[in-house]
Amino acid sequence: MTYLAKPKVAHPSLPKNPLGFTRRDYEGALSTLCAGCGHDSITAAVVEAAWGLALEPQNVVKLSGIGCSSKTTAYFVSGGHGFNSVHGRMPSIAMGANAANRNLTYIGVSGDGDTLSIGLGQFCHAIRRNLNMLYIIENNGVYGLTKGQFSASADVGSKAKKGEANTQPPIDPVLLALTLGATFVARSFSGDKQQLVPLIQAGLEHQGFALIDVLSPCVTFNDHEGSTKSYAYTREHYEPAVHADFVPRQAAITADYPPGEALPVEMHDGSRIVLRKIEEGYDPTDRALAMTRIQERLAEGEHLTGLLYLAPSPGDFHVANGTPRFALNSLPYEALCPGAAALERTLARYR
Repeated sequence: MTYLAKPKVAHPSLPKNPLGFTRRDYEGALSTLCAGCGHDSITAAVVEAAWGLALEPQNVVKLSGIGCSSKTTAYFVSGGHGFNSVHGRMPSIAMGANAANRNLTYIGVSGDGDTLSIGLGQFCHAIRRNLNMLYIIENNGVYGLTKGQFSASADVGSKAKKGEANTQPPIDPVLLALTLGATFVARSFSGDKQQLVPLIQAGLEHQGFALIDVLSPCVTFNDHEGSTKSYAYTREHYEPAVHADFVPRQAAITADYPPGEALPVEMHDGSRIVLRKIEEGYDPTDRALAMTRIQERLAEGEHLTGLLYLAPSPGDFHVANGTPRFALNSLPYEALCPGAAALERTLARYR
């Protein structure tokens, strides 16, 4: 059965947070992503985190760009404010909104293509300015809406649906963020809810730019070259009246493993990634250690997960720029327009 809208039925005994809301109150529209997509698991983690922190939905701002990942903001906290920007430009919208009202909770959701290709410059400056927001990258290594081309995060040697291997080195968003001075850096896996939910909650509570790179498998581009039932073969040999895909239902991939241990995780297409959770006692305040450990694990073919770096005293965008503590639309006219003398003093600083 297909629903045009998510049913609003909720059991009366569902647990409530201090605001009196259930988890259902933090849900959004019905997902149109492929069944088994890792992005939906991330949505569930955001819902759980927002409910656990008792966020006021009307004070949540959800921002995204273009791509499968950027549809995610429609699927959580339906009572919040949402804005889909053009491709790669979400950080600019977040910057303007954040500067105008610092008292809201900002959640940006982007993809590896949206962030690391067309939006790379925007992403870098949001980090550099330590914008107070949670930035989630739903990282699957492909452009899912445009038929699975390699993205900038694809590993060397990874194969596309037609069999060609990627030969270009990837951009690692975690290492990039550390290099640019990010004050909160984490990586997780969409199927590891036990790790992902507290990381999202920590990122939401962080005063400054909080990056979580979430490895999120794509279920659509797992057919192989040579199969007469593959999507590529069908498109090459038939002229459909309506261009449409059938995506076979897949189960969401989950992972549960203790700190300090490594776990191989098989993707839907048969490929494998190895996750290693940071050990207990790891010091996340040492930037150099974080970069060294990440690179050591990558050299062994492993993705280090957990809270990788947290600056001891971040000093966010508002601290650096001395912005007012009130939303700009609530300030009196005299404060917003202090007159010619104040303008002259401001201009004199640039002469």
